[in-house]
Amino acid sequence: MALQTKHVALQKGVIMKKTIFKALSKLNKLVLPSYTKKRLDLSKATKLQLLIFGWKLYVTKNALD
Repeated sequence: MALQTKHVALQKGVIMKKTIFKALSKLNKLVLPSYTKKRLDLSKATKLQLLIFGWKLYVTKNALD
């Protein structure tokens, strides 16, 4: 019985994590600039632009997993 309880708790944790990342993704879309639409050349990007691009990529990856 304890094993089932642990499994259910893990599933809830995964669902909660996905929900948080999906919400973060929507917030990112509203607040942060879209460098792909602006066709930003990553080799010429500033460190701040790379940081924003990486953050959005990380959030999107975790929202989709």
